Order: sequence, then structure tokens, then C-alpha cells
Amino acid sequence: MTVAETTAVTPGPSAECPQKGAADVPAHFTMTEEEIKAKFPNRLRSYDLFEKMGRPRHIVAPMVDQSELAWRILSKRYGATLCYTPMFHAKMFSDDNLKYRNEQWQTNTEDRPVIVQFCANDPEYLLKAARLVVGQADAVDLNLGCPQHIARRGHYGSFLMEDWELISKLIRNLHENLEIPVTAKIRVFPEVEKTVAYAKMVEAAGAQIITVHGRLREQKGHKTGLADWDKIKAVKEAVNVPVFANGNILYYEDIQRCIDATNVDGVMSAETNLYNPAIFSGKVLPTWQMAEEYLEICDEIPTKSSFIRAHLFKLFRYSLPIHTDLRQQLANAKTMDEMHQFVKDIKARLIEDSQKEDAQKFDPENIEIDDFGYRKYPHWICQPALRFEHDKEHSQSKRLLNEAKIVEQSGKSDEGASLPSDKNKEGEECNKKQKLNKE
Repeated sequence: MTVAETTAVTPGPSAECPQKGAADVPAHFTMTEEEIKAKFPNRLRSYDLFEKMGRPRHIVAPMVDQSELAWRILSKRYGATLCYTPMFHAKMFSDDNLKYRNEQWQTNTEDRPVIVQFCANDPEYLLKAARLVVGQADAVDLNLGCPQHIARRGHYGSFLMEDWELISKLIRNLHENLEIPVTAKIRVFPEVEKTVAYAKMVEAAGAQIITVHGRLREQKGHKTGLADWDKIKAVKEAVNVPVFANGNILYYEDIQRCIDATNVDGVMSAETNLYNPAIFSGKVLPTWQMAEEYLEICDEIPTKSSFIRAHLFKLFRYSLPIHTDLRQQLANAKTMDEMHQFVKDIKARLIEDSQKEDAQKFDPENIEIDDFGYRKYPHWICQPALRFEHDKEHSQSKRLLNEAKIVEQSGKSDEGASLPSDKNKEGEECNKKQKLNKE
């Protein structure tokens, strides 16, 4: 399907999708919009779906092995109004072997509204998987944004961006055959015109909400860079369904800035939510408070130890390079008792740090700004993971280590310690997931 063919089937501001049999309608559009409405008279569409979900403004992104039920519940306690599940592999999810599905998919009454996300390249496998969550989810989302090599090998996510016909088939098959709505999460192209045409194709195929991550497929890892809000705004102006924006949200105030700049209906946070699950509340909270509350939820909701460990590594990202002896303790933790003991131990250290003379100068109501415009939080406060290390000698990581050394004067600081990275043993369970979650 070419761009020209796609835009030809896109409805205008007040038009319905073309009627079945028209010359410019793709062959896989086997039903008209009127026929689909008659088949699913109670299925919510577009802004009706948005209204039913409570007009969500604060949205937790789908994150591999990290937006699991316990984390979704924690995020909703701190201002999130809609959460996506982790990205599930449609073929594995729909397989008769229940291990993958039972391991990945959990929900309860606190979870709604929730959207279940799948990656797929086969319309029938996607439909089969999606039918398994009907009655438990508000919608099913198609991942079209994952930029990692695993997605290239599997031919899904952002590596479908050149195959508009397949994307249209995946969405249309759900739109014509699934009892709940279908939505989609996309990335942008270098050209705004192509990005808009792409979004309109996704809408014409049947997506009832579109999330736009304002980065190119190539913007990942050290090439992440800034998301392009102008392209998100252009999509919002071109389509008739709700649009969520994803990208450039570091602080609570960025949410309104994004809405003002793009006029989107909601703002999604991925990576920042992992480091600061209170991002949507605007509260400045200590890391140990979030960790304790998360573990209390995990006590009630069985959660894989690898998921828990990955969350704790992120929450204590800036403290573990200072209290290096506790990193291995967390890396070795497997049981809930061991997780709780780690949090208890690091909490005692961080409270001690926060009570030292220099540390007491921190004022949550008057936070200092560094030379690059980032807020200077002490290491025990929830804060975003800053990717833009412009100057290694004045980076957030280096600053916190230096300040800890000055304050402690006890030799506990290890200036040469590095943050957990893709090669650190203690982060082995979350490395692949952290890469995927930068989507």
C-alpha cells in the first residue's frame, strides 16, 4: 500500500470511511463502517472510549516486564489515570501453552482502565490473542514503535513502518472482528507529511486512539535525543480520534507544557515513570517510600522477582553508586523477604544521608537548576534518569557522587563507581527491558 493509496481511504473531517466496493478501498476492508457498527453496536469508538475511560490525561506507557499489574496499581495511586500493560508477543500469548500468558498477564478490579498491548505481524494471531483479554481490558493496542534489534529480527514494532499494508491489515482485522476497540502506538518519520499520512492510515484502518512517540525509529540508546512535539501536534490536527503524546516528559510541569504545545488529549510517560512513579502527582518523594509501597503491593499480588529487582534498581539508580555494597545485595535478592530487607537497609542509609548538614539545604519548594536546565535533586529523591550527559565532569551522576563524597567524608563514596549499565551483572534481568522501554 503506497502513501497515495492510503491517504485516499482516509476520511476527511466529517466523512465516514469509504463504502465497501469503492475503487480506492483496500481489499482487506471487508466491511463498511456501518456494517461494523451494526456488528458491534455497544463497542465504544474514539471519544466515546476516551470518555468512558475517564478522559485520561496521565498515562503509563507499555513497558516490557515493567508495567506489570503491581506497578500499574502503584502508578495509579500517584496520579496515573490510564495504564498500558507491557508489550505482549501475540503469537506466544495466544499459544496453547499457558505459561507465557499466565506469567505476563494479570489484572484485577483496581486495574481499570487498562489497555493491553501486543506486538504482531500476523493478523490472525493478533486477533486470537486479543480475544483472550476481552472483558478484562478496555482496548487492545498494536505496538508499532519498538525500535530494538529484537523487533527487527521478529519483524514487528517500528520495523513494520514501511509495510503500511500489513499494518492496515493488522488493525482492520481487529476493527472488524474484535468486541473491544483497537488502538495503536506509532513513531514518527523524518517528514511531517509522511508522519501525518501514516497516522491517517492507522486511523482509517480502525484505530480509535493513536499514541505518537515523537522520535524516529533510529532515536534510541545514545542517539535518543528529543522527541518532536511539532510532529505530534501535526498528527493531532489531522486525525479525528484522541491522540496521546509520548516523549520529553521529565517533570510534572512538562505534562502541561506538552498539552499546550500539541493540544493532545493525554500525555504518556515511559522511562520517567520507572524512575519516579509519582511523576503524575507532582509530589517530590523519597525513593524508599515508593519502594516500600511497591513491595507492599507485591506482597498482595505475586510478581516475578526479576520484575521487582529491575524496578528497585531504577528507583535507587542514583543511590546505589554511592552505597556500592548494597548493589550486590539487591542483585542477589530473590525472595520477598530479601527484597524487603534490601529496602530496609538502603532506607536507613538514605535517611542518614538526608539528615547530614549539607543535605538539609534541599528545599522541595525551591529546587536548584543546573547549567543544562535540569533540577538538582539529592540522590534519595525520585527523579528522572537523565540521558543527556553533555559534560561527564558535570553530569547528574558525577555531581551526586561528588556531593556524597563531600558530605560523608567517610570513604563510603566510590567516585569510580558506575551506574548500572547493559554490562553490569546486577542489571542483567532488566537490560533488555530497559532498552525496549525507551520506546
